[in-house]
Formats: sequence, structure tokens, C-alpha cells
Amino acid sequence: MIFEGKRILVTGGTGSMGKTFVRRALTGELGTPSKVIVLSRDEAKQHSMRMSYLHKRATTDEVIFRNFMSVLEFRIGDVRDFADVCSAVKDADIVVNAAALKQVPVCEYFPGQAVMTNCIGASNIVRAIEENRYPVQTVVGVSTDKACKPVNVMGMTKAIQERIFTAANILNPSTRFVCVRYGNVLASRGSVIPLFHDQIRHGGPVTVTVPDMTRFLLTLEEAVDTVIAAIENAKRGETYVPRAPSATVMDIATALIGKRSIKIDMVGIRPGEKMHEILVSEEEANHCVARGRNYAIRPMLPELADERSKEPNALDKEYSSADAVLGRDATVQLLKRQGLLDGPGEFETNEEMLR
Repeated sequence: MIFEGKRILVTGGTGSMGKTFVRRALTGELGTPSKVIVLSRDEAKQHSMRMSYLHKRATTDEVIFRNFMSVLEFRIGDVRDFADVCSAVKDADIVVNAAALKQVPVCEYFPGQAVMTNCIGASNIVRAIEENRYPVQTVVGVSTDKACKPVNVMGMTKAIQERIFTAANILNPSTRFVCVRYGNVLASRGSVIPLFHDQIRHGGPVTVTVPDMTRFLLTLEEAVDTVIAAIENAKRGETYVPRAPSATVMDIATALIGKRSIKIDMVGIRPGEKMHEILVSEEEANHCVARGRNYAIRPMLPELADERSKEPNALDKEYSSADAVLGRDATVQLLKRQGLLDGPGEFETNEEMLR
């Protein structure tokens, strides 16, 4: 029961994964935490999330003035601000850093902003623990497949975040710093499925970059499962990677369209995008082991070598979204199981849809 009596801090806790993690933590399935703190910048999202946990008869005054009396506590703050981080981290046992700028085009246009949140934010957490000797037991950095052999700013900054947390283990031996790295989360804000749904509702066209482009597909629950697995089992400096199916963007689009008469526009690959995402690089495969439903990438730093077991390597090549791509029928079934199909999942091939 890893959460029993623990104080858990979730930065960026009003995001898709953060909200799902908070809900899971509050179910008590892994023990009852004494406190769950959400640190984020958006007061509107915090208010909406707070209200979702309260009885409908609760008044606004009760919501505001009972904030620090509740197990679920909300704090306005920013991981970019060292004082905000210190205030939130000082009493935490477990920190999940889900705060991020994650929109690829936005990060391309504003790389400095991406550095401030994705890199400086992570550094502030490490600095707060190191300089103040806060008794934090575990820190989990939430990363992305775009951090593996990155070609865009978002991925580059997330790759730096991973290294910041890995290296933090050396000078902070009382705190365990680990990461999780996963791919596209089904139906999360900013992912392709909500975009396709919106385009379909407006009658199209649905915009597809390149038909054969592939992406890993993971549900929010599976993303949280990976975070929980890392908290439970990851050794210092390790990065946990889920084993996930993948699909082409064309199959996702046609599955969501179903039998509707909606055109598909080919818009070409966008700046900073890859044809296929990678969760474990060829170099990382040399120190990647199997851990249940996940892979664990072991740290390369020699100072952390004593944490490594004699487990055999689980991969002999990079782990790419092009490796085991679901067919159309399997993609339909996956989306149907997740309740993501607005209409019938069956589709008819219609060459006139493409232009």
C-alpha cells in the first residue's frame, strides 16, 4: 500500500494524466494518502476539479475556505518559481512532476518558454530538495516518447528533464528520482483523437499528416499504471516505459469517421514531427530490462551502476511505433473499448474520401 499515510504532490495536476492520477490516489486502492496536493497555474481548472470532488450542494465559500482542511488540496503556483516549488515540496513524501509545455508547435515557436517549464521546473524540484534537505522519498518525472532521439523542442526539453532527474540521485541519496516515458495518450488534451472528433462534428475535413505515420496508443489509466509501477518498483535513475500498441494515423482517422461521408485532407508532416515515434533508442536498448508490463531503462551513469541487477537486456533494437502496428480492425476495436467512437466502429473503404 504505497500511498498509505503519504503526502503526495502532483505538479500540473489539473492536466489529463494528473487528474487521473489524483483520482486513482484518492480511491485508496494503494492505501489512503494523508494529503494530495495539486500545484498548477490555472485557477479555473483547479476550481472545476475541486467542484467535481464536492457534493453539488457545496457553496463557493465552503470550497474556498475548506481547501487546506481537505485531503485534496489545491495550490496556485508555478514550477518555474523556486519559492512556489519549495512551499509545495517541503512536506511531500512523493512528488509526481506532470507540469509541462507539451504542444509540439507551441514549443517550436517559444522554445525559451518550454525550457523554463520542462527543464527549469524539474531543476527547481531537485534544487528545493537538495538545498533544503526536504525528506522527499520519491520523485517521478513524467516524460514522453518525443524525448527519445528528439527532433523537436518539446522532446529536447523533456530529454533534459529526464537527465536532470537521473543525475539528481547522485547528490541526493536519500531521495529516489525516477522517470516514466510514454507515447500518445488516447483522448488527452492536445492529442489527435479530440482533434479528429472536433473535425468530424463540424463535418470535416479530417486532417491527416501522412497516412503511414504511426503513433503509440495508451489510455490514461495505462499511463497512470506506468507512474504507479515506477513508484512501486523503479530503482534510482531508471526510466519506466510501457509496452503499448501502435496504429497509423490513417487507421485512427478512418476508425473515428466510420461510415460518415467525411473527406480526409492530407496536410503533410508538420515541423518537428517524426514518421514513427521511439520509446527506447538503439543505444538505450543495451541497458533496458523487462519489468512486468513495462520496460526499465537503467541509468548510464557509473555512480548509479550499483543499482543495476543482473537482469538480461529485454531488447536488441530500438522500440519503435513502426514495430507492431495494429491493423484497421484492431484499431477500431481498441478505440471502441475505450468509448472513443462516436458512431458505429465499422468503416467502408471510400477512395473518394481522400483528396
